Amino acid sequence: MQSLNSTELRAALASLPGWVADAPAISRTFTCPSFPEAMAFAGRVATYAESVDHHPDLLISYRKVTVTWSTHSAGGVTTKDLDAARATDAAFPAP
Repeated sequence: MQSLNSTELRAALASLPGWVADAPAISRTFTCPSFPEAMAFAGRVATYAESVDHHPDLLISYRKVTVTWSTHSAGGVTTKDLDAARATDAAFPAP
């Protein structure tokens, strides 16, 4: 699997509000209403990650969860990471 070039990545991020290029990855910080809800959200992301055997970096700081996706074997962001970002968005409860 080949990583996206900068033009492809910019175009893809245009359809993923809140996600930013954080070379060699993409990331987004989510703010949850409470610490338990932040942990539950991180758990949903982890469940998805296990189901597709593709694992993000997760940083939990009280009510904030930062999710970072990258395909290490490709040395950057691939379509697998974009799919994972969409799944992460779907796992986040609407306010």
